[in-house]
Amino acid sequence: MTTYDDAVQRYFAAWNSTGAEERAKAVAAAFTADARYTDPLAEVRGHEGLAAVIGGVHEQFPGFRFRAAGATDGHHDLVRFAWELVSPADGSAPVAGFDVVRLAEDGRISSVSGFLDRVPGA
Repeated sequence: MTTYDDAVQRYFAAWNSTGAEERAKAVAAAFTADARYTDPLAEVRGHEGLAAVIGGVHEQFPGFRFRAAGATDGHHDLVRFAWELVSPADGSAPVAGFDVVRLAEDGRISSVSGFLDRVPGA
């Protein structure tokens, strides 16, 4: 597994965490303390902000899971990957997008630029 794949795996572990304690640990493992997250619907910095955004997604889409949609690609300290948010009921993925992340020297994510390709009602 490459450094890029490892970072993306930790990213999905954070986004798929459901309890507050589990989420706090997963966010700390995946992101630097001052990590910045920006997408069309949110802009936050730090572990608490990230955990709050993730928790909000779980409230809006209970039981849904994030999964990779294709291969991870990276160079230098940049990684890009596509993802889907999948329904446990029927396997549909009403939300999809891709993210570009920057890695810190320790392999954790220091910034995320997220893009939404598919959203409900859009």
